[in-house]
Amino acid sequence: MSAEQPALEELLGYRFQRPELLQRALTHRSSIYEKNSQAASADNEQLEFLGDAILGFLVSDMLLERCPEFPEGRLSKLKAHLVSATHLHEVALKIGLGGHLRLGRGEELSGGREKKALLANALEAVIAAVYLDGGMEPARELVARYIIGQAELPQAGLEVTDYKSALQEKAQALKLPQPRYSIVEERGPEHAKTFLVEVRVGHDWSSRAEGLSKKSASQKAAQRVLEQLNER
Repeated sequence: MSAEQPALEELLGYRFQRPELLQRALTHRSSIYEKNSQAASADNEQLEFLGDAILGFLVSDMLLERCPEFPEGRLSKLKAHLVSATHLHEVALKIGLGGHLRLGRGEELSGGREKKALLANALEAVIAAVYLDGGMEPARELVARYIIGQAELPQAGLEVTDYKSALQEKAQALKLPQPRYSIVEERGPEHAKTFLVEVRVGHDWSSRAEGLSKKSASQKAAQRVLEQLNER
């Protein structure tokens, strides 16, 4: 066990029975490959894979508990933010996770301890390590304290105003193609044009809407398709 590991365990609020799990969660593949390319299984990529799934489940479960009034579309939007690389990177920076990583020389010199993807992946690996060592409950406590605890959840009943972003996230959650927008028609003089915009999600979901700008027409069309998907 490294000298820094007990300090990190104290920060995480969890003491490992198998400290080698935490060491692996902190080991980037660059560190392994520079020493022995045949030992890639000792890096944190498999733990990252598991941690991503555990994080998604726990965030979904806690959002349902904390925001029971929210529709599925709004919950999906919140979850997408909480599990995003941007949010995980912010959390990792706040707890100083980068200072505990085991990196190869090249990654060290290129600023790896502050890289978004590297830190987000390492945090997911740490979540998996906690789960494998102590089960779901300590993993839940870690996610509740740092992943959700660091975020400001909106008040119940908050309305979606950016329907294009909400539709994009909804389509992603349902594993559908991303929305495609097209201007069907422009009518009226230059100073007072009306735009007819169509949005399609795959072959089955589409809607058209008019607006005094392309943006407003797109938002209206996106809202209608979002409503269709929420009622499917």
